[in-house]
Parts: sequence; C-alpha cells; structure tokens
Amino acid sequence: MAELLKYEQTEISYRGRPAVTDISFTLREGEILGIVGESGSGKSTLIRAAMGLLGPSGAVTGGDILYRGRSLPALSPEELRRINGPELGMIFQNAGASFCPIRKVGAQLYESAAAHGKVSGHDFTEHAVDLLQKIGFADGKRILDSYPFELSGGMQQRVGIAAAMLLKPSVLLADEPTSALDVFVQKQVVEEMLMLRKTFGTSIVLVTHNIGLVGAMADHVLVLKDGRAVEYGGTQQVLQAPENAYTKKLMSAVPRLKRMTG
Repeated sequence: MAELLKYEQTEISYRGRPAVTDISFTLREGEILGIVGESGSGKSTLIRAAMGLLGPSGAVTGGDILYRGRSLPALSPEELRRINGPELGMIFQNAGASFCPIRKVGAQLYESAAAHGKVSGHDFTEHAVDLLQKIGFADGKRILDSYPFELSGGMQQRVGIAAAMLLKPSVLLADEPTSALDVFVQKQVVEEMLMLRKTFGTSIVLVTHNIGLVGAMADHVLVLKDGRAVEYGGTQQVLQAPENAYTKKLMSAVPRLKRMTG
C-alpha cells in the first residue's frame, strides 16, 4: 500500500514552546491509525498541523509532515487550501459548531464542494443525498433543507462526516468524533466511518482519549503522553501486550468496544 501521510520526527510549538516533540508514524492507503492519550497530550495539535489549522501562534518547528511525499508545512496557504478538502478532510469534535446556524445544511455543503470545483449545482443534490444515504440518512433531501439547530447532536455529527467526505478525501482526520455522543450514537458513527473506508478506500486518523474505541476500529495505534509518543504499533499488539505503564493505565481506565470490521 502506498504511503499517504507521514510524520518524520515532527515537533510542533506554540509561541516557540514545543507542545509535540519527535513524533513519527506512517499512514498508508486504507489504514486507520488511532491516536490516544489524555487531554493535553497533543493529539489534536498533531492532526491540525497537517491542515495548517494551528492558528497564528502555532507552527511545525522540527521534522516534517509529508502528504504523498510533499512537505505540508512548506506549502503556501493557497497550495494548502487546494489540498484541504479534496485530499485531507477533517471531522471536528463538535461538528455542529462548524456550521453556520442561520444557513441551511444543503447550502453550506454546496458552498464547500463548489469552492473546489468538484460539483455543479445540477448534480449536487443527487450526489449529496446519495452520500447522506450511505451514512444512514433515509431522508437526505430533508436534511439538506434543514438548519443545523433542527438536527440532533448525533445527526449533526453524521452531517459533519458527510461534509468532510463530500470531496472524497484520501485521508480523513477525525478529532474526537464521538466524545459528545451517547453510546448508541457512538456505535452508529463508528460503523459509518468504517463504511467510508470500505466504500471509498479512505484512510483515517482517529484522535480520541478512548483506547477502547481505537481497539474497535484501528489497524495501528499511537499513544501520546505530554506531547511525546510512549507506544506505537499494531493495535492488537499494543492492546494485548502493552509495554508502557501509561498505556496499561489507559487500557484499565477506559471501556472497551468489541472489534468491528468494515
């Protein structure tokens, strides 16, 4: 499988102070990587750096982040905008917060697709409804005609997945996508993300504090503590025989989910 996303001894700093140090991993086509650790361990910083979403105080200050062999930190803002969306997609922890509350969902999804020239007004609705059906909405047209506040939290999260997948990115970066959801909806979202890999061949980086969720989804797992990697390897190897005391602590403290396939 071809390498898509690669971190090489990456250091990320805010106002010159390192928040993430010496992180290396490789994501290949169709793989799911889970990144776990407690709040403040650097999980979200790690994936936001790939898309240039660190804000004015953040920067990659060491090593590199490569997408298909190209250095992402070296790209101009315009070059990065062309990659974000069609190549690298993001699901935020609270998808509802990323939608404008006074504009209908369909208008916002269309604007995102049209900005990259991937869809015309003529076929947008058909394409969007089909995608919404693939992630569990039987009434896609109603969803497109709804305002975000008319949808439940779980529905907003699934629409967030649809928004990220509308351009069929090669890599989906998911930042705590289930943390605000109840257990039933968590399971639904997990199944839908696995379906995206099966249907589109999407590679996924799943950021979560829940190592049980990673056990249900991921092929590999990276464990972070205080901005450093303490364990990295095949998921079953790490879960069944963790070498690091911090990983053992996480495993004992977090509920497990049954392994799922997609």
